[in-house]
Amino acid sequence: MKIKLDENLPGSLSSVLAALGHDVETVQGERLQGASDSAVWTAAQREGRLLITQDIALSDVRFRAPGTHAGLLLVRLAAPSRRELEVYVSRLFREDPVESWAGCLVVATDAKVRVRRPRSGD
Repeated sequence: MKIKLDENLPGSLSSVLAALGHDVETVQGERLQGASDSAVWTAAQREGRLLITQDIALSDVRFRAPGTHAGLLLVRLAAPSRRELEVYVSRLFREDPVESWAGCLVVATDAKVRVRRPRSGD
């Protein structure tokens, strides 16, 4: 899976996901740190990458409806330390069917993972 990590996630997650076989780019590696949400989103979509972020502003389905993009994973942990984020996201990518998340809005919290898929017929 092609992935872009937002700057609000630990850079160490890049090598963890790459070791699991994913093609990972980071906002920092592309010199997009500090760029607008729109610029980060556009870069991820241009490259066909699932964007992983903690930025809730990127998850507004009025502007990013499932099926209109490459995919978005919004991570919302109660206590998101850098280590906890790395452990949590790497566990998701080892245990969940992440390949099925293409084009979806996925919200992952401490309690559950919700996947909003494109509507049938879209």
